Amino acid sequence: MPRFSVIIPIYNKEKDVETTIKSVLNQTYIDYEVILVDDGSTDNSLDIVKAIKDDRIQIFTKQNEGVSKTRNYGITKAKAEYIAFLDADDYWYPNHLEILHHLIKKFPEEAWYATSYEKRFHTNFKSPMNSPILTKGKDWSGKIDNYFKYCLVDSLAWTSAVCMKKDFLLALNGFDFMITHGAGEDTDLWIRAALKSPLIFSNNITATHNLDGTNRISNTPTLKRTYMDLDNYEDDSKKNSYLKKYLDLNRYSFAIQHKISNDYDSFNNYVEKLNVRNLNSKQRLLLRLPTICLRLLLNLKNKMEQVGYRLSSF
Repeated sequence: MPRFSVIIPIYNKEKDVETTIKSVLNQTYIDYEVILVDDGSTDNSLDIVKAIKDDRIQIFTKQNEGVSKTRNYGITKAKAEYIAFLDADDYWYPNHLEILHHLIKKFPEEAWYATSYEKRFHTNFKSPMNSPILTKGKDWSGKIDNYFKYCLVDSLAWTSAVCMKKDFLLALNGFDFMITHGAGEDTDLWIRAALKSPLIFSNNITATHNLDGTNRISNTPTLKRTYMDLDNYEDDSKKNSYLKKYLDLNRYSFAIQHKISNDYDSFNNYVEKLNVRNLNSKQRLLLRLPTICLRLLLNLKNKMEQVGYRLSSF
């Protein structure tokens, strides 16, 4: 039985998927299987992956049902005790599985693990994830007892850098497929995981979040997405001020997205439920700005990233 099952969901990723798979096959730690699940692609993705020959690769196909059901399907096919996820437009550095293996050996009793990552905005601009955990140094690894404390800008857990025990993942019921098009499927699972077990984390950057990938579900128009229900965790937040702030920062983000899309009912609903003291002055200002100003600022943000500057309201 392999040490890791690497699950890669695929939907119309013909321009990226070969690079993604090769980053797995180039791992220095080689005890793994690769489970490719094609979610009804209509481009050449399936032909491309079939042309890659490696005995560790298994290919499954299904009708289009969305990324959560596709990942959950891959979990049912996994033989290993540990599940590692990789999206079909992201990629790993060669030491990714090796670092996860070392974390598991050091903390075998724990349930989930992750490494630091970088964000690739385009060919010439990458930026490390933004979290206070990085002040501990690039070689630090250890147990995160209060996950939400370190996730107030970028999340510690990101799908293509997370590994979970299969039994733990099944006990959490996997990804919530009622949440769609990148509107919090991952965030929802990380919250549930963090409320059950501490995350084991390494500051080594071993994965790249490719924000310049093709056919990204997060580019789906706001009004076509079904967002996670942050209210599900409000009771838990009464015992954890960092969780409350984390929820409110997500409410702020969702509110801005809906205001830009002229959905003022949803915007007001998110704003009414958040504590503005959990926002900084820049975020409070943005909530008050007219929609046209928000759109102009979003365009400016995108243009600045194209020339190598990362702008953020955090």
